[in-house]
Amino acid sequence: MNYMKSKMLIVLFLTVLTGGISMTLQAQEETVEPFLGSWALTLDYTDNNAGWLEVRQEEGYIDSDLLWRSGSVTPVDFTMVNGEILMLFQGREEIRKKDADGNPVRTTHPVWWFKITKAGADRLEGVARFPHDNGIGLERVSFTGKRIPPCGPPPDLQKIRYGEPVTLFNGKDLGGWKLVDRNSVSGWKVKDGVLYNNPAQPESGKHIHYGNLRTTGVFEDFNLKLEVNVPEGSNSGIYLRGIYEIQVYDSYGMELDSHNLGALYSRITPSVAAEKPAGEWQSLDITLYKRYLTVVLNGKTIIDNQPVKGVTGGALTSDDFSPGPVYLQGDHGEVSYRNMALTPVIQ
Repeated sequence: MNYMKSKMLIVLFLTVLTGGISMTLQAQEETVEPFLGSWALTLDYTDNNAGWLEVRQEEGYIDSDLLWRSGSVTPVDFTMVNGEILMLFQGREEIRKKDADGNPVRTTHPVWWFKITKAGADRLEGVARFPHDNGIGLERVSFTGKRIPPCGPPPDLQKIRYGEPVTLFNGKDLGGWKLVDRNSVSGWKVKDGVLYNNPAQPESGKHIHYGNLRTTGVFEDFNLKLEVNVPEGSNSGIYLRGIYEIQVYDSYGMELDSHNLGALYSRITPSVAAEKPAGEWQSLDITLYKRYLTVVLNGKTIIDNQPVKGVTGGALTSDDFSPGPVYLQGDHGEVSYRNMALTPVIQ
């Protein structure tokens, strides 16, 4: 049995198991219309509980993309509607056994599934099920969704009115900053006018969870200017309003990708490569206005007034419309920042 056939059988089995398929023929009455669009998801976790879903009707089929807590926005393997229920199925490949040469001899395809219903004109309720890797039991997670209105036409950036600049980093200490999770370990320190993070791990022993650093103040729309220095192979991230990650990564010489330096993580790919080699100071000039993003890296515009469709992985909340902090990712790799200034937009 080939991979695609086995995946479809699993999908059908799970749909029947969860009551997703009616044995009566009602296809002509079913529609995906109530679910179409983008949804801000709030997941039933104590932290890192932001998600996002977009449902589309393509030519002849339904398709969707999903963000669940962290990582990238990913295409959903299979999306279907049965009556008033939207079902999502997401599979992955797990190699269970290999032969002496390292070739897979037993591969399984665990499937996550999501059952979603409407809870009002612009609300969703759902349950996600994640089978355990050993095939015994599963994790069940509830979530809610709120419809995200379209971004509308691109704003005229020439008409923005700015207030007085705010110095985010004073070059002396961590005044105006705090850990996102006060129970995590801080790898942040200030030296010679530079904000430096070093999440060093022991060669052996328990992994240390280092903390992300956020401003104590919150902001809505703004222009943010700063300089960043990324060592070879390292990465971090700059979260705008605590929800949109501008990627910080040693991507010099790499092909254009939505995970490169200056990209909106997994969402917007830079139009040109403007990175400098690792270890050099690089400038970022970022404007967020009316859910549209402009990024200038080292003097070159790499994202030009593009719409932001939803939060990125690691967002503090799924709310696209409330003010939030600037936060710096501190649990990935070494990174340095300096000359950080934010100028708020006058609404």
